[in-house]
Amino acid sequence: MPRKINVTMVGAGSFFTTSILKDVTLIPGNQGGELRLIDIDAERLALTEKLMNKIVQELGAEHKWTVRASTNRRELLPGTDYIVNAIEVSGVACVRYDNDIPLEFGVSQNIGDTIGPGGLMKGLRTIPVWLDILRDARELCPQVVVLNYTNPMNMMCLAASRAVPEIPVVGLCHSVQGTSRMLAEYAGTPYERVQWKCAGINHLAWFTEFNGPDGKSLYPILMEQARDRSSKFSTNEPVRSDMMLHFGAFITESSGHLSEYLPYYRKRKDLLEKYTDTGYRGEESFYANNWPTWRKGQDAGRERQLSGEDPIKLERSYEYGAWIIESIEKNVPIMIHGNVANEGLISNLPADGCVEVACLINHNGIQPTKFGRLPSQMAAICDSNMRMFDLAADAAIQKSKQLAKYALAMDPLTAAVCSPAEAFEMVDRLFEAEGEFLPGYN
Repeated sequence: MPRKINVTMVGAGSFFTTSILKDVTLIPGNQGGELRLIDIDAERLALTEKLMNKIVQELGAEHKWTVRASTNRRELLPGTDYIVNAIEVSGVACVRYDNDIPLEFGVSQNIGDTIGPGGLMKGLRTIPVWLDILRDARELCPQVVVLNYTNPMNMMCLAASRAVPEIPVVGLCHSVQGTSRMLAEYAGTPYERVQWKCAGINHLAWFTEFNGPDGKSLYPILMEQARDRSSKFSTNEPVRSDMMLHFGAFITESSGHLSEYLPYYRKRKDLLEKYTDTGYRGEESFYANNWPTWRKGQDAGRERQLSGEDPIKLERSYEYGAWIIESIEKNVPIMIHGNVANEGLISNLPADGCVEVACLINHNGIQPTKFGRLPSQMAAICDSNMRMFDLAADAAIQKSKQLAKYALAMDPLTAAVCSPAEAFEMVDRLFEAEGEFLPGYN
C-alpha cells in the first residue's frame, strides 16, 4: 500500500474486532499505521488491546503497527482513515425485555435484533449514539470511510444517509458470502465456478440467478432438494427452502432469522412447529437465551488466546472489511455486496430506502451498482420491511415515540399477530422497561 493508514474500531469489545483488524495487518504490502480501539467498557477494551498487541507481535509487525486504545472516541478519531463500527448500546441489559415483552403479545422471535419489536428497540437505543459518532467523524476526520457491522443494519444505514449524509457509510454483513458458498455446496458445484446475482435488503436479499459454469441454472437441483422436506437441505433450511419453493429464489439470511421478516411462519404454534427447529432454524427466544452466555464466552476465549491456551489463527478471513480497505488503498477493484442508499439502484423498491446490492470498490471508494427491477413478488416482500425501517429510522432520528409505534404496527410479523392497539401498547411497555437507554424520546 502506498501509505500508512489509521483504522479505528468503535465498539472494540465486539467479536468482529480482532478478526477485521487482524485481516488489516495481513494485507500484503501494507505500510502499517495505527489500529485504534474505542469502547466505553474499559475492561473489555483493555482485553481487546492486549490481544491485538499479541496478534501484531505474532505477525512480527510491531515495527509497522501501533495499537492505541481509549474510552473517549474524540481522542482517537482525528486522522482516522477508516472507521469500523460495531457498537452495542446497553450491552445485555435489554435483551430479555426485547424478547419477553413481545412474547406476552404473541410475537415470537428467534434473534430479534434487526426487525420486529426487538430490532425496533435496538435501533431506537443504538441509532442516536451512532449518529453522534458520525457527527464527531464529520468534524474530526471528514475524509473517513465508515464500515458498519452493527445491527439493525438497514435502520442504521438509512438513518446515517438521512442525518449525516456527508460521511460515506456502507453496511456490511457476511450473509451473501456465506449463503452463496452454502448453495454451491448443495448444488454440487465448486464455488469458484458458480455465477450468481443477488439483490434486495439486508437479510432479505434474493439470489435471482444461481448458475453453473455453463450458464445453466442450478435452481432445478436446489428445487428438487427443497421439495423433499426430509432432505438435508430442507431440514437445515426449513423456511428458506419453503420461501424458494413459493417465491422462486433463495434468500440470504438463516431460516430462523428470516422467519422474523415475514408474516407467514411465526404467527401460530402449529406453523412454528412445522417450519422452525432448534437454534438458528427458528427456535423461540434463541438469541435472548444465549447471547449473554455467548458474550461471556467470547471474552473467555480472548483470555485463553492471551494465555496461549488457545492458538490465534493468523489466516485472513472473508469478512469484507479489510478487502475494502486494501481495494481503496491499492486501487485494486473488487466487488462486494453492501448496504447503501437505494437512489434507484433497485428500481421497484423505495428510492429513499436502503438496499443491499453489488458495489464496486476501488480508489474512488464505494460505488454501488444498479441492479434494476427485482421480480415483483420479491420486491413486494422487501418493500413491506422497508416501510417499517423507514418509520423506525425517522423515529430514532427525531426521537419520536409515536413514529416508533407506527413502525411496529407496520412490522410484517407484528401486524400478523397484533392489532394496532396491541402494537402501540407493546411499544409503551418496552419504553417503560428500557427508559434508561432511551433518553430524550417523547
